[in-house]
Amino acid sequence: MAKGVVLAGALGECVHVAGVLSFLRLAEQEGYQGVFLGPAVSVTDFVAAISKHQPELVAVGYRLSPETGEPLLQEFTRAIDKAGLSRGRFCFGGTPPLAAIARQIPLFERAFSGEESVEEVIAYLRGQAIAKKAAEKSPQTFVERRRWKYPRPLYRHHFGLPYLEDTVEGVQQLAESGLLDVVSLGPDQDAQEFFFHPEKQDPRRKGAGGVPIRSAEDLRRLYKASRRGNYPLMRAYAGTQDLVRMAQLFRETINLAWGAIPLYWFNQMDGRGPMSVEESLAAHQEAMAWHARHQIPVECNEPHHWGMRDASDTIYVATSYLGAYNAKAAGVRHYLSQYMFDCPAGLSDKMDLAKMLATRDMIEELQDDSFYIFHQTRSGLLGYPPEENAARAQLAASIYLQMALRPDVIHVVAYCEADHAATPQEIVASLRMAHHVVKTALQGLPEMTLDPQIQDRRAELVSEAKVLLDAIAGLAPAEARDPLTHVPTLAQAVTRGLLDAPQLKNNRYALGRSVTGIVEGSCREVDPKSGKPWDEKSRLTLLGL
Repeated sequence: MAKGVVLAGALGECVHVAGVLSFLRLAEQEGYQGVFLGPAVSVTDFVAAISKHQPELVAVGYRLSPETGEPLLQEFTRAIDKAGLSRGRFCFGGTPPLAAIARQIPLFERAFSGEESVEEVIAYLRGQAIAKKAAEKSPQTFVERRRWKYPRPLYRHHFGLPYLEDTVEGVQQLAESGLLDVVSLGPDQDAQEFFFHPEKQDPRRKGAGGVPIRSAEDLRRLYKASRRGNYPLMRAYAGTQDLVRMAQLFRETINLAWGAIPLYWFNQMDGRGPMSVEESLAAHQEAMAWHARHQIPVECNEPHHWGMRDASDTIYVATSYLGAYNAKAAGVRHYLSQYMFDCPAGLSDKMDLAKMLATRDMIEELQDDSFYIFHQTRSGLLGYPPEENAARAQLAASIYLQMALRPDVIHVVAYCEADHAATPQEIVASLRMAHHVVKTALQGLPEMTLDPQIQDRRAELVSEAKVLLDAIAGLAPAEARDPLTHVPTLAQAVTRGLLDAPQLKNNRYALGRSVTGIVEGSCREVDPKSGKPWDEKSRLTLLGL
């Protein structure tokens, strides 16, 4: 059904109309017809325009001093009453002191101070701010919520403090902020590994790396804490063993938004779980299939674990594809592809963006009517300096670059994370920065992807990744039905060095012979003697393939 008129202007002697026009643009996006009265509209002219247009909503702007604004708003209210128009809907926009004054005037059902998120303004325009239980209308599945928020992305942040009570209180604060769409719970190491084996838990490790979740009731408390504000979705780390049991628990207690499942990690190779690489490959495939059967989206958080260990950009792109390929083979319908920027540290923005575009190109080859891909970007922790102001700048700059991918989800990493785990207050501050950067980008972003150097590197990485994937498939025995999901073949890709990283040296599972370096802003495999980069065919030839 068509919506009515939103009439807006700056009242009295005020000539500041940027906020008024921004409000009108949002109203028009929501289907209203905007009528702009302009700057410095007298009370008499404002009332006459309301009588003429009979708007569904009147938006009054004023950004001068409170001393002149308060009597002007009172005069406006009296004029509206005298004209018999006070039954209409009125809202106000101005500086925080003026908004505080307007909130005391019954005529205005809402007063905006400029501190609100775009989402709050849109919720108001949709009538949700008036309903007492409006926030409960926020969609509670990932796919529905993404559709609801478009074209703005969803915001995700990880959170888990060493004490359960602090984490419960923090989740409440994050939900009440209205800035976060997905609370990504970070259980401590014992919860990830030994939740179903309490006899193996070590009391001395309680709270190490996250929140010490020890029961289903703990999870229910955390989820209940999120049932306020904008009712964010919730998810949690997948665990390092008993993956299907853990996923079932999350589904029953926190309405799991999506599962995050690697291929090669969280096992004995990285010291974070009890399984061998081959065992964990099979377990991760089984977990993907379980999520698929229960129509829960999946994110394969695979490639950045290679990047964090200084693996080449080619391996980053190829393992991104392997993760998506295995998810599709497992029957997953909705897939989240994650792109961690600044990983490893030292990449130039040009080459970082080229790597992410190549990753997206590869993964989108898999998309069809049965497999839909959502894109999720994040800042890499390795790119964050410990000094606070520099870290704040890095957060904003990184998210602006990420917006070149038009992400569906932004995984915000708080500016303080290079120094300490973020408090709720620091997460809210980081989210406010992210919201502002996204708002700026959505107003009109330069098309950075068209840079010729970016395009050249993008094409090169796609070609190199395909060479590597073909070589991995070539390891499979003749009886393997699908080489890229065949567990022994995937395991061989690591043991024989096709997938390798410098930080895997002396690892019991990986070959550990890789040497990489930052060459002209990109991370490439290099000759350990000369430091000159190798292409993928040369590297594979050296491995005897």
